[in-house]
Amino acid sequence: MRKALIAPSILSADFSNMGKAIDDIAASGAEWVHIDVMDGNFVPPISFGAKMTADLRGRTALKFDVHLMTQTPQNQLDDFAGAGADYISFHLEAAVHAHRIIQKIRQLGKKAGVSIVPSTPASALDSLLPFTDLVLVMTVNPGYGGQSCITECFTKVEQLARRRLEGGFEFLISVDGGINESTARQAISAGADILVTGSTFFNAADKAAIVQKLRG
Repeated sequence: MRKALIAPSILSADFSNMGKAIDDIAASGAEWVHIDVMDGNFVPPISFGAKMTADLRGRTALKFDVHLMTQTPQNQLDDFAGAGADYISFHLEAAVHAHRIIQKIRQLGKKAGVSIVPSTPASALDSLLPFTDLVLVMTVNPGYGGQSCITECFTKVEQLARRRLEGGFEFLISVDGGINESTARQAISAGADILVTGSTFFNAADKAAIVQKLRG
């Protein structure tokens, strides 16, 4: 089975000790840090913003994968690019001019990602696939950690992997929500390149071991 990149989500970390959370991710062998930005509008909770990202940036050289769960993602791009994001993903459901947002992210020198919630079909992304660097498939309804994976969403991963092959595209496929040892294997088999994991990682006593188990 292919080896996947692991991206622990600091949404599941202890907010009073985010520096340690970053250190734990780095020590575990995971490659990316997933940063869930929630505005209280697109999803009910509010998480954290660009200052948190900037403050953590000096702690590690790991890739920062910023996931904007916000109603107006275009308004946040400059701040998160300046804060040190490597990838910036926005939700298709929150964007009217999605192609323009992708262009802006790339103009800022960052990799552009588009995310879809469980109710959005993979086909909704067809016109954007030639331009995006990352597709993030939500396998839970976004907003809260600790939910069970909606495994039916892996069909969308399979569809995207097929479209990537057919079109000769190079975008990465990420999955986010309910990823544990069991669902990780399903996600990788479907074609996922990146596994976002929250409580599974931060609740593990041996974080390096869980990274190896998730990786495949």
